Amino acid sequence: MSTIEVELKYRVSDIAVAERLLAAEAIGPFRALAAARTAQHVDRYLDTADGALAAAGYAARLRQTNGETVVTVKGTTPSDGAMARREEIEGPADRKRAPHDWPPSAARSLILERCGDAPLVELVTVRQLRRKRRLSSDDATAELSLDEVDVVSRGRVVDHFVELEIELTSGNAQRLVEVGTELSATAGLAAAPGSKFETALAARTASELEAPRSRELAAPPAPGSDGHADVVAAELPPDSPPRPTPLVVGKTPGVVAEDSVAEAGRKVLRFHLARMLAREPGTRAGTDPEELHAMRVATRRMRAAWRVFGDGFRGDRTRRHRRRLRTVAGRLGAVRDLDVLIVASEAYLGTQTITEQLALQPLFAAWRDQRDDARVLLVRELDGDGYARWVDEFRDFVRTEGLGAAAVLPTTPHRIRDTAASRIWASYEAVRAYEPVLRWADVATLHELRIAGKWLRYTIEFVRECLGQDAAGLIARVTALQDHLGLLNDADVAASMARTFLVERAGRLSEAETAAIGRYLIDREREVARLRRTVGAPWRAVGGVAFRRALGRAVAAL
Repeated sequence: MSTIEVELKYRVSDIAVAERLLAAEAIGPFRALAAARTAQHVDRYLDTADGALAAAGYAARLRQTNGETVVTVKGTTPSDGAMARREEIEGPADRKRAPHDWPPSAARSLILERCGDAPLVELVTVRQLRRKRRLSSDDATAELSLDEVDVVSRGRVVDHFVELEIELTSGNAQRLVEVGTELSATAGLAAAPGSKFETALAARTASELEAPRSRELAAPPAPGSDGHADVVAAELPPDSPPRPTPLVVGKTPGVVAEDSVAEAGRKVLRFHLARMLAREPGTRAGTDPEELHAMRVATRRMRAAWRVFGDGFRGDRTRRHRRRLRTVAGRLGAVRDLDVLIVASEAYLGTQTITEQLALQPLFAAWRDQRDDARVLLVRELDGDGYARWVDEFRDFVRTEGLGAAAVLPTTPHRIRDTAASRIWASYEAVRAYEPVLRWADVATLHELRIAGKWLRYTIEFVRECLGQDAAGLIARVTALQDHLGLLNDADVAASMARTFLVERAGRLSEAETAAIGRYLIDREREVARLRRTVGAPWRAVGGVAFRRALGRAVAAL
């Protein structure tokens, strides 16, 4: 069967933009008919060793779908901007046989006509996670798909990209032109430079500059054989796991109001997992403390996401992810907390005389030793098989829609539009409950307020794209309160650790060292007292009526 495929193809640089389009109720003249569905495809592109199909202007693809193998032959006509029109011929195929033995079809006939008895070779493999949604207008139907693509060559991932496609399935092609006019001005999208096959082939070639040849799929027929190549024995070996590839995310998680709680949580987890993995090499190297800091922040955001969105998932399907994340976050936190102490101590040393600096060395050297010990445990955790398995499994979890999601009734509030406002207000109530005790609160109570403020901030941040324009200002005010209380906590921890050090090392420190460390302890206690006295200003910015009114306006947008 031969058809003309008509579609718009865009390369995605900001996935949040594409996510919003996938979730939109309407795009140009089209309206969405149903929720997006997820599918995974493995496409193997074939040709003869001398490129007979390419020379004739075609590309052949084998795809296994629902237990059946389909061969698709497409024309390689250049695109007109984002619009592509290509001849497409499909037919049944058999992975274990040569084209001569496939069921009759127009696709088989074309391959035999162009390739004869020449064995096929695998040029490149394209793996894609596709989320697709049906669209309809008065006189046309289409399918919108968001594809995350891995290009695999010789068992190795050589490229990764994201594409948004809108394919006309029936009706008036002019409707697709109208959509293209609207999307051409959309930031984060650009007309795709070619087909997936062309992009994949270029990536393979670039990765094999020293040996630009493909792996032969089928051995030449042996003497005495029937003359047909066995397409599957060598051409389609068992899939080996590709090397982990970066998760492609936008500048924001891309949560929209129509997302279910589970899928919104998955987007947030995916966004921060990508950030965590991006910082892992720098964390391992240990040359820049900010790399570890950023990796720790990503794990804290993910733990907060489980708290905010966790009821959207089945606990028995996600418990192992939460457990391992807690372990990784703990190892990162142990190093980061000491990094913060050391940076603050170095700032303090800069204000002291040389004599005082020397006298303080036993304390600060002990902290550096503790940090080094914590780093050993962290790297051991990152090098472990358990961590590697978790990353692979968690990557699949955050990329697979519906995986681990809890079942909900249609009438149960389960969308962000239905549930986010109550979650945000509940988090705010937990913060405001400290108002009666704030004036007399001790450091431990203020630390609890800091944690409550953190949950409020994260709950707003995770869905900020769905909220009104006041959201950014609200987050800034909560962050200022958090930062103030964080400095207070850091000073209190430093004072506590200095006090413990003096007790444990009594009799082993010189008089000068004891006095210098004592003065540092007093300095930290004075800083704690100052920060406790001045907490009123950042508190009023969050606890006052202006904040509540702005919060009301923000959630009203849901």
